[in-house]
Amino acid sequence: MTGVAIPAASRAARFLDLVSAPFTLPGSRILVLRDRDGLPEALTVRLAEYEKPLDDCVLVRTLRVFDAEGAVARVSGVRPDRIEFGAAGVTLTFEGPDALSLGGDGGEWDAEIVLPDDERAVRFSSSAGAVRISATGISRIPRIVHDDALAATARIWDDWFVRTPAVRDDLADMTAFCWWVLGANIVSLPGRGARAVVPSKIGYVGLWQWDAYFIAAGLRHGDPELAKEQLDLAFAFPTADGQLPDVVHDEGILASSDDLPAGDRDTLRRAGSSIADPSAPIPLTKPPLAAWALRRLEGFVDDPVWFDAAWATVARSQEWWFAHSDLDGDGMPEYGHPYSSGLDDSPVFDAELPVASPDLAAYLILQDDLLAARAREVRDGAAASRHAERASRTLALLEAMWDEDAGYFRSSGAGVPVEAETAVSLLPLLTGRLRGGHVSGILDALDDPDRFATLWPVPTVARRDPSFSDERMWRGPVWVNVNALLVEGLAVSGHPARGRALAERTLRLVIDAGGPHEYFTPSTGRKAQTATTAFGWSAALFIDLAVAVSG
Repeated sequence: MTGVAIPAASRAARFLDLVSAPFTLPGSRILVLRDRDGLPEALTVRLAEYEKPLDDCVLVRTLRVFDAEGAVARVSGVRPDRIEFGAAGVTLTFEGPDALSLGGDGGEWDAEIVLPDDERAVRFSSSAGAVRISATGISRIPRIVHDDALAATARIWDDWFVRTPAVRDDLADMTAFCWWVLGANIVSLPGRGARAVVPSKIGYVGLWQWDAYFIAAGLRHGDPELAKEQLDLAFAFPTADGQLPDVVHDEGILASSDDLPAGDRDTLRRAGSSIADPSAPIPLTKPPLAAWALRRLEGFVDDPVWFDAAWATVARSQEWWFAHSDLDGDGMPEYGHPYSSGLDDSPVFDAELPVASPDLAAYLILQDDLLAARAREVRDGAAASRHAERASRTLALLEAMWDEDAGYFRSSGAGVPVEAETAVSLLPLLTGRLRGGHVSGILDALDDPDRFATLWPVPTVARRDPSFSDERMWRGPVWVNVNALLVEGLAVSGHPARGRALAERTLRLVIDAGGPHEYFTPSTGRKAQTATTAFGWSAALFIDLAVAVSG
């Protein structure tokens, strides 16, 4: 555990560079970043909105501060609660979630602000007191308002950081930063009645179903109630037949291809995909890890009535997979759309849809096993038998996907075997029920430098596969959620030491790469070029793994 009394906020501040980690506030949509495309000493202020690029949501194009001599005052420090312009004695902080406050310590200073639709710079001086910046405009405010805003913003972050989970000394700095990421990514979704921890305010503003599950796994160690709120949102909008939506967002939910944003449709068209404009709506969801997430809150959340309702929702969603996503009627549900897998760009989806994939089979087996265990706990013997029997049937279908010659579980598209070897072939470990030969085959793949034993494991596509890419999303880069599932899979399949070794290597990856990025290159361990930063599930699962290895 941490032996040096360094406040978590100070640890997190070491990573706040205003590039990969913006200045923001829990519950706010406002982001302050360095103006990388313009003046190097300037800041820019953006809004985080669902399916809108930050460049389309500019509040302030450039903001610069000048000292008493008229020289540009560069940013001298960034803390969770303020940005400091040391030479001018000026600070920028939040005045609630919807506004920023810029003010000084009593000396002379000036600020120059350029609005998005105006080439003209507006000047403010210390004689004005302080400046409020919001979506409704820029106005002068008394200095006392700025001082109160500083104190209030500090209290918000102090209340957040006091919950930082305790971990080993060597993991404490990154854990504090990851805890900051989870707090920074909190937004309010209008009319939803709960706080969403979004994947990233830089690019992903909404509650994606399986992101919510992974994020809840990390939040439970410091804020179980907020973890519960993530599942509340994920479970709040099932369809009449039990399907859980892919995304809950500002304007509604994404549960069907009819709900896809225009940008997603355009991306699919550019890829030449027939599902850009399907002839009939395709359900959109995410992999069935709901029971996996719900189990993680047991012992952290004391709310039996809530658990009863949540387990009922999970049971209905499980029925949906078998009743409505077994698209060829063979007893094994398939992915009807790449988005429902979460692995949108994986080469398994270069095949014709629907795709039967070993990861989906593993998730369904695990979920039925967990539902059976829950049914036994509440003494519902009929439900326990039903779930257990279906899990065994699905396991038999999964075992039939093993290709003995290739040495891995093979996906199929529209009934045709898929050649690509990807991480989905490793995830059946998660069931804890594989035959010894299948476990040995997966361990061989993990140990093979031509397959998954890269410098920084585990790549999402085997290195020997023609579709492997060090950089391209889901076609080679390392993802923390895949590693975390494999850590668990190794443990439940009889190899806990190997699981712990992968956990330690994953923690080191995030530390060496400088933060919980969306995905990482397996050859260098750096952030992949197109990956976003301050990514929610990477941060949450870093915390979850750090707590586990620190125990």
